[in-house]
Amino acid sequence: MTATLSSPVYSPTLKPLQDNPRLPALLKGEILLTTQSHTDWGAAVNARLYLPVERAIAWEQLTDYPQWVNYFPAITRSDVLHQDDVAGTRTIKRLYQVASKNFFLFTANADIYLKAVETRQQRVQFYLESGSFNDFYADLYLQDHGKGTLLSYFVQATPSIPVPSMFIQQAIQLDLPDNLKNMRRVLCR
Repeated sequence: MTATLSSPVYSPTLKPLQDNPRLPALLKGEILLTTQSHTDWGAAVNARLYLPVERAIAWEQLTDYPQWVNYFPAITRSDVLHQDDVAGTRTIKRLYQVASKNFFLFTANADIYLKAVETRQQRVQFYLESGSFNDFYADLYLQDHGKGTLLSYFVQATPSIPVPSMFIQQAIQLDLPDNLKNMRRVLCR
C-alpha cells in the first residue's frame, strides 16, 4: 500500500505538552517511546524528545536530509533528488535513502524513494513512492517549548521482507532511543 498526498495514513494528535506527566523527564533528555504492531510484518512507533535549540535551528538541520547519515547509523545514504516550492510555506522534496540493519541472524538492506512534504519550521510528512517496503509513512512535528523545541516523530512501516512485527518492535525499542539521542547530540553541537 502506498500513501498518497491526498490521503495520509496517519495524522498525529499530540496532547499539549503541559498535560504530559513525563514532561520533567523529557526536558532532562529522556526519549518517550511507544511501539505497536502495524500489519503482521510491520510496526509503528511514536517518539518524543526535547531539543535544547530553537525551532528554526532544529528545522534547518533536520531538513538537511544528506546529514541524516550522521543522525542515524543505519542510514548509509540520504539524497535529495528534486525540490519544488509550493505556496510559500510548503516544499515538496523527493528523497532517496539506503539503510542497512543487522537483525539476529541476518542483515536487512533497504532502499526507499520518499516524497517529503515540508510545512516550514513545523512539520515534515514522508510518503512512500517506491522501495523495500510494502507501506511506509512518517511524520516529524516540531513545537516550541521554552528556549527549545519538542520533536514528535511517528513512523509506520511494513518491510517487503517478512520479519515478524514482534522483532521489528523490539529492534525499534532497542535502537531508536539511542539514534534519537545521537541526533540530538549532533544537532546541538
